[in-house]
Amino acid sequence: MPRREPNKRYTGEFKQKVVETMQKEKLSYREAAREYEIADHKLVAKWERIYPEEGAEGLYIERRGRASSAGGTKKGRPPKLDKKAEEDLIAEVQRLRAENAYLKKLNALVSERVRQEKKHK
Repeated sequence: MPRREPNKRYTGEFKQKVVETMQKEKLSYREAAREYEIADHKLVAKWERIYPEEGAEGLYIERRGRASSAGGTKKGRPPKLDKKAEEDLIAEVQRLRAENAYLKKLNALVSERVRQEKKHK
């Protein structure tokens, strides 16, 4: 097996060519890696997984380093909501909390009434 160049980078065009050839000729990851002299077949598997999810453009994105925990494979924080949407969500949360508190009290009152009726029978 030929020695791999350390930290070899592949262009988006090359990745796209490998994936499309692999799909067209129904090659396995190992066969595609051998044909295009890619040392690790797992790279081909990764490219093949990205291709249907993000399209060919996804293969042109440089993915180095560890992905953030919040976004999975996407780096960075999710976009912030505009002020109005954020205020609406906060108001809805407050309304739902009040509704839950009301229902808990109502349930406690009904339970107490049922207990009292059973006691008097």
